[in-house]
Amino acid sequence: MKICATMKKFPGGMMVIPLVIGCLVNTFIPQCLQIGGFTTALFKSGQATLVGLFIFCSGATINVKQVGQPLYKGAVLTILKLVVGVIIGYLLNMAFGPAGILGLTPFAVISAVTNSNGAIYTALAKEFGDDTDMGAIAVLSLNDGPFLTMIALGTTGLASIPVIDIVAAIIPLIIGMILGNLDSDFRELLSKGLNMILPVNGFVFGANISLMTIAAAGVPGVILGLVTVFCTGVLTYIIYSAIRRKPDPMGMAIGTVGGNAVATPAAVAMSDPSLEPYVESATAQTAAAVVITAILTPLLTGFVSRMADKKAGSKGKTK
Repeated sequence: MKICATMKKFPGGMMVIPLVIGCLVNTFIPQCLQIGGFTTALFKSGQATLVGLFIFCSGATINVKQVGQPLYKGAVLTILKLVVGVIIGYLLNMAFGPAGILGLTPFAVISAVTNSNGAIYTALAKEFGDDTDMGAIAVLSLNDGPFLTMIALGTTGLASIPVIDIVAAIIPLIIGMILGNLDSDFRELLSKGLNMILPVNGFVFGANISLMTIAAAGVPGVILGLVTVFCTGVLTYIIYSAIRRKPDPMGMAIGTVGGNAVATPAAVAMSDPSLEPYVESATAQTAAAVVITAILTPLLTGFVSRMADKKAGSKGKTK
């Protein structure tokens, strides 16, 4: 059976399809994931470990001797993602306060919008980008978790985040980078690990999301997902393409909410208990945004890539 090959036919399929399967299992037969032992540890409760491992392996791909284009691309995309998310959350807080509007809080917006899904970006970069786009994941991994979310909430005054919590979020990246640059064999070994982690990560993310939770998020969750797609997907694609002076689908590829962002509200609230009242709603809304962006972003990335190819082809014929 060509399971892997079939999954790869879908944009971001190596991540999205396992995520959907995990979500369905957790919704309808969750007891399968709660039997304990290695099964639960791997497929249900291993989210933090897998995210840490993903960031660790991503760090190993950073070659300080060849860091030019990957660093440039990763930095630009990361900054665009962060700035847009912070602006939206900050303006929402200024206009409506911490409670937000229609149930959508600034806390939920910043937690979700500033947090991209590095695994989906990686899958899309493999399909629509090049080696430098793949290398950019090392920098983009900074927003694939609570690290930049904590900084954003702290700098906007929406939360008080201890420095040690921020340091803890980036240590795996640094260790991976050190090992990868000290030993090229280590870099090769860990870079291959990214491919293996993708589908497992997807399933575990889905296994911590329930369709019921997404339904409970209602309209605010849907809005959060659409805001993320259009403001850090479509808008970033336009800005990034202008900076690159050519249509670049990788700008669209960051219009996602990372699956581990579902745990970000609770993680941030551990550092700032004043946000605890908003954790439940923010978690539900983020979960809805994860699924919505995981479906729409790969489709839109594929679409803009095809449009760019057609445009390039027509120019070639004209010449």
